[in-house]
Amino acid sequence: MQTHEIRRRFLDHFVKAGHVEVPSASLILDDPNLLFVNAGMVQFKPYFLGQQTPPYSRATSVQKCVRTGDIEEVGKTTRHNTFFQMAGNFSFGDYFKEGAITLAWELITKPQEEGGYGFDPERIWVTAYEQDPEAAEIWKRVAGIPEERIQFRDGKDNYWDMGVPGPGGPCSEIYYDRGPEHGKDGGPVVDEDRYLEIWNLVFMQDERGELSPKAGHPPIGELPKKNIDTGMGVERIALLLQGVENVYETDLVRPVIEKAEELTGSRYHVGNHDNDVRFRVIADHARTAAMLIADGVNPGNDGRGYVLRRLLRRIVRSARLLGATKPVMSEFMTIVCEMMAPSYPDLSSGFSRIERVAVGEESAFLRTLDTGSRLFETAVDDARSAGKSVLSGTEAFALHDTYGFPIDLTLEMASEAGLSVDEEGFRSLMAEQRQRAKADAHARKQAHADQSVYRELLDAHPTEFTGYTELNSEARVLGLVHAGERVPHAAAGQEIEIILDRSPLYAESGGQLADTGHITAAGLRLAVHDVQKIGKKLWIHKATVEEGEITEGTDVLAQVDPDWRRGATQGHSGTHLVHAALRQVLGPNAVQAGSLNKPGYLRFDFSWQGGLSDAVRREIEEVTNEAMLADFPVNTFETDLPRARAMGALALFGENYGDRVRVVEMGGPFSMELCAGTHVGSTSHVGPVSILGESSVGSGVRRVEAYVGLDSYRYLARERALLEGVASALKTSPEDVPARVEALVERLKAAEKELEKHRTAALMSSAGTLAAAAERIGSIRLVAQATPEGVSANDLRVLAADVRGRLGAEPTVVALLGSAQGKVPFVIATNDAAQQLGVKAGDLVRAAAPAVDGRGGGKADMAQGSGTNAGGIEAALADVRAAVAAASR
Repeated sequence: MQTHEIRRRFLDHFVKAGHVEVPSASLILDDPNLLFVNAGMVQFKPYFLGQQTPPYSRATSVQKCVRTGDIEEVGKTTRHNTFFQMAGNFSFGDYFKEGAITLAWELITKPQEEGGYGFDPERIWVTAYEQDPEAAEIWKRVAGIPEERIQFRDGKDNYWDMGVPGPGGPCSEIYYDRGPEHGKDGGPVVDEDRYLEIWNLVFMQDERGELSPKAGHPPIGELPKKNIDTGMGVERIALLLQGVENVYETDLVRPVIEKAEELTGSRYHVGNHDNDVRFRVIADHARTAAMLIADGVNPGNDGRGYVLRRLLRRIVRSARLLGATKPVMSEFMTIVCEMMAPSYPDLSSGFSRIERVAVGEESAFLRTLDTGSRLFETAVDDARSAGKSVLSGTEAFALHDTYGFPIDLTLEMASEAGLSVDEEGFRSLMAEQRQRAKADAHARKQAHADQSVYRELLDAHPTEFTGYTELNSEARVLGLVHAGERVPHAAAGQEIEIILDRSPLYAESGGQLADTGHITAAGLRLAVHDVQKIGKKLWIHKATVEEGEITEGTDVLAQVDPDWRRGATQGHSGTHLVHAALRQVLGPNAVQAGSLNKPGYLRFDFSWQGGLSDAVRREIEEVTNEAMLADFPVNTFETDLPRARAMGALALFGENYGDRVRVVEMGGPFSMELCAGTHVGSTSHVGPVSILGESSVGSGVRRVEAYVGLDSYRYLARERALLEGVASALKTSPEDVPARVEALVERLKAAEKELEKHRTAALMSSAGTLAAAAERIGSIRLVAQATPEGVSANDLRVLAADVRGRLGAEPTVVALLGSAQGKVPFVIATNDAAQQLGVKAGDLVRAAAPAVDGRGGGKADMAQGSGTNAGGIEAALADVRAAVAAASR
């Protein structure tokens, strides 16, 4: 049975049992606890936490999940995936243990011709929480499972919570016996390879405190309603129903391994364990990377972007180690998207972007590998020069952490060079890094705000947003919140959060900053400085009481600052125009990756590899302003999501949309996007748009910034005044300024070149003087001098080699330190005779470096470095003399 069919049967089974089918959420949700969605219940957390009332009592979904607890272990086992599909059914105060067990048993044992999975009931084992005999009794009664195939386990295995205070409960896990050829007899408590877990049923009934029942601590109370949260591993069901050994051989994963075999020339599962791990890494990571990119993640240096970057780089590294000599990423992304698209159509529609992002990162990493290889060779030369046979853990960690050079490549290349690596030191530094990451993650968990104070208000009366049609709305105060607590009133001078039944003030979302304004009544005035949403339904007005006292139940007038709103709508509508212009000039791959707009200003991030030329930037600005001058009407309407997509409306990656969406259309096909923001009535109201520049904000993401409206006019006026001032100083017309400046720049370059030529000649002529000033230390002739200000590191190398050559065959050391542009370059050269005495340039550089707060390295005959403390030059020269003296004894 194919994986797509397994998904479909699961959803059909639960829909027939009265569940609402809920689409998979994006892998990216606004949750401070999570980098990625890692379980089916995540999108339902507000319901389980009691923050919102669910719109249904039963739900089912197949959720995309990514878990990256220890990426380094992927492929070493055949059960672990970073990306997987979690099929689940959920009950919110409806059925409980018996209902969950009955529904699960029916699906897994019902014959395939009747829509089930057709598992042999005699091979099903279950586990239950050691303090939950009720679950075991239900399994016996409902499923007829004998006592010997029911095993009890402690909280570590059979209790679930989110790792923070909140809901939790005992769970019961379903296992399938794969047979004696897969391991020992005795059930899951003995062997979880033979007895494969396929489904976890969580009976969510408890409220846990700071200490978890998983560790034996009692819950602090019971939930007001008993809920069900289950998770079935789609890939594990697939491996069983397809009769294969592991998830990597299932229908959606094995084709990636086959493509890797084709591209690398190596073969999977022929007795080479290391190669098998590499094939599995490629198969796993390629799938995960494609799904992350499809949901809007771009490679970066922190957070989600860093995880994606690691995955993509591990694919490239594994392919190289398997024998690939050419780029591979395009091929892997193609096969993944072909395999997964029947269940996730976005992989087809967004393939060009997925491929471009992945290939771009591959190209960058291949350059990194080349750089890392050169740095590795330098480290090897230094180790050999020092008579060492081991590369330090610090060097290996620097290659890995700073330059992205994989440790296993370091190990392999070191072995080829006849060296080993201090793996223990490397692992220790990696452990320290992981510990810091865990501390950061823990800090993020503590940031999970308690929103239960808003629950009653959210359930009773979501805020009606009136701001699309009016700037002033009569409203009633539904609630007041201060410091996380409901309060009955607030007096002058207090900061307060106000919840109204109706509001014209826009709550921050979609890149548009919140409106500012006032809330007034007789004898009452509050200044609103921010508006935020809770649960996408409740407007929280953050305000200062300027006059009077506000009380729950008061009738008030909520007013938007009209100047702020006018500027905000210009900025937001200008963002739509810039987005459309980018796609018209660059093509459909220029996809929005984020935005921010406020009065007079917009910032727009988009997916693109490489910078934009001045000509392209001018064209984007021109297309934007042509659309502004066209005075296109701005139309908005609501429809359902499938219809909006069919019309060509663009959606933001990673955003979760409801059943009904708002479409903003400007000029027919010119711009059509899903957007809940406020907008101008026609594009001419945006006013002129002046693009300030474009820059990189991460791998594969560019940023355009612009002024709009009056701020654009003011910017252009300042630019004009500046140009007129320059023209006046140059005694020319504004039109001729570029040519005059270019001519002046060329004259300046020529003068600097001539000056450099004379300076270099003067410096090189000093070689004889420096050689004549050589001092003798023991049997070694030493030149240790500071050079004039402005001498570059390259000039120092040439000069040191010249001085060394002038001193003949006697043991010679030349040490020169300079000072240029706040840096202290230094070079040390030795001849063969000095090296035979054990005096090596690399060692002397390390002796000189501390005094100038620097570092360096190199070979035995020539080494160099750089520091930042020019005041330490004389001390550095003294340290060189002392090192030479010690070596000459």
